[in-house]
Amino acid sequence: MISAKFLIGAALAATMTVSAANVWAEDNLATEDNLATTAADSSGTEQSAFREAIKFGFSGDAIQGGVMIGDAPEGTRQLVFEGNAIPVDRDGKFIIAFNRDAGQSAQLVATLDNGQTVKKFFNVSPRRWKIEHVALNRSGRTASAAFKKRRAPELAQINAARRMQTDSEGWKQTFIWPVKGRISGMFGNQRVYNGTPGSYHSGMDIAAPTGTYYVAPADGVVTLAASSPFSLEGNLLMIDHGMGLNSAFLHSSKILVKPGQKVKRGEPIGRIGSTGSATGPHLHWSMKWNKARIDPILLTGPQN
Repeated sequence: MISAKFLIGAALAATMTVSAANVWAEDNLATEDNLATTAADSSGTEQSAFREAIKFGFSGDAIQGGVMIGDAPEGTRQLVFEGNAIPVDRDGKFIIAFNRDAGQSAQLVATLDNGQTVKKFFNVSPRRWKIEHVALNRSGRTASAAFKKRRAPELAQINAARRMQTDSEGWKQTFIWPVKGRISGMFGNQRVYNGTPGSYHSGMDIAAPTGTYYVAPADGVVTLAASSPFSLEGNLLMIDHGMGLNSAFLHSSKILVKPGQKVKRGEPIGRIGSTGSATGPHLHWSMKWNKARIDPILLTGPQN
């Protein structure tokens, strides 16, 4: 439950008739019709306080692969995004994100202590993904029985790491680049092999020499540090930034941290390599918020 920052005057509270009604918030503002249900003699200051109390606040953009940090309306007891309940911290802040293939719209609903609901609708901006058509057959390596047998326990470890919930507040921070270098792969790009779509690129690739240090892009807790190379990811490191937001770092030559360890933004956590399925030394950095795959560059901005 979120503690109120604004106190609505007693005269206003006594005359409100919308306690069981829905309050529709469009572009973060209550409509005048909603406010008309308050007492006619309430002061402008009280109306302003009421208007402020039922607003959502956001930073970030509603875009495919994007992340938004929000401030919930005062008195929010439950927050639901696209049908799924999401947590709100003690300061009333929360995070939402839009998958690479998110649809054109999304809805966020806050239920207040008095039973009111405040709704926010998003128009999700689409992106133009680079699609490359290749006249080749994909390798059948990942379809073999031997590969599937090896892969199953790896996926179990990855999924278990993503389910871990920590109290990290790294999700609130401004993210930094774990390493700077030539971008050799962009999030969302996809290849089509002889008309059959392959998986889209789930992260960002940054090329750098083997052994180059990379750092934590934000505070977090280590949820997975592979003790031996995974079949595809190689030496895999995963960090939880809190509130369902996590990072994965692939192909490391060496991992410098251990499971359960807390890391700070800018702290060295690994060294770049080409372990696993990689054609050269680089860092593959991917991010997820719950089930949504998101674009790291939308959190860091371009390299300076």
